[in-house]
Amino acid sequence: MQSGSLFVCVYLIDGAYYAIEDRCSHDDGPLCEGDRDGFCIECPRHGARFDLRTGEPLSLPATEPVDVFEVVVRGGEVFVQA
Repeated sequence: MQSGSLFVCVYLIDGAYYAIEDRCSHDDGPLCEGDRDGFCIECPRHGARFDLRTGEPLSLPATEPVDVFEVVVRGGEVFVQA
């Protein structure tokens, strides 16, 4: 079985790191290319918005959450726990 690639967006907000899957659950759009306002990221394709902390959709057309990941900083390096 071959595993696919996983792309993740990492944001530093108010001193804390947040990582979210770079894939809109509505149509696989690239979330990292969307606008961010606070803890909300907007898909550039159809405007679905997601909470960076939970991955939960905040607006249609998305109805399913996306994955979020724990971020750890060790020795000045940022690691995403996938």
